[in-house]
Amino acid sequence: MPLPSPSPYLTCHTRPEHPERRLVCFPHAGGAASFFRPWSQYADPATELLAVQYPGRENRFREALIPTMDPLASAVTEALLALPPLPTVLFGHSMGAAVAYETLLRLQQAGAGHFTRLCVSGKSPDGAAGRAVRTDEEVVEAVRSLGGTHAAVLDDPDLRELLLPAIRNDYRLIDGYRRRADAPLLRADVHALTGDRDPQVTPEQAARWGALASGSFTLTVLEGDHFYLVPAAERVARLAMEPAQSVPV
Repeated sequence: MPLPSPSPYLTCHTRPEHPERRLVCFPHAGGAASFFRPWSQYADPATELLAVQYPGRENRFREALIPTMDPLASAVTEALLALPPLPTVLFGHSMGAAVAYETLLRLQQAGAGHFTRLCVSGKSPDGAAGRAVRTDEEVVEAVRSLGGTHAAVLDDPDLRELLLPAIRNDYRLIDGYRRRADAPLLRADVHALTGDRDPQVTPEQAARWGALASGSFTLTVLEGDHFYLVPAAERVARLAMEPAQSVPV
């Protein structure tokens, strides 16, 4: 069971007695905070592991979904600013990478200097190509093409009815998202991770994250598809939990 959290946007998977650092994880489209629960077994005793819980799923199932990026990233920013400051890394997979990036921009604008590293997984920094809103059938086909935790359960009509609203909402959110061309550089280190067979992002596209920050940049390519991080959970978790360094200036 997740530990109590001061905000509905944050699910606490580990709560060290004397935390020295914090990792905050942002799920993919249709995903939930529980996706990162297995990472708790890889956390050292000094790392506090949190996962973002978007509205409309799991313990927030009855809450209204958020269909656009700005209010979602702003709400997560507010929740994180309310926590006691610790050296903090943000990790986001797929849509979660974009939400983590936008959240870090807002944290930086608020003057918070303890968010020192951004890990982005399975995502290019470039926005979508301006496609039309997807039908339910297109959303289901997109999920199936990527595999992951939702692909099989969507074959069950009852589970599909429960899960599809959140998945549909998130796909439309990320389809409509555009990174601001005039956004300031992140004062943080950036680590981009991707699978070598990810149909959504090539290693070359993932490397473009390096141009968005003033800190160091690292690219890690692992074996696998878009959800390469499921079989490689331990390695990815340990990479994400590397101690944050001082804030680049």
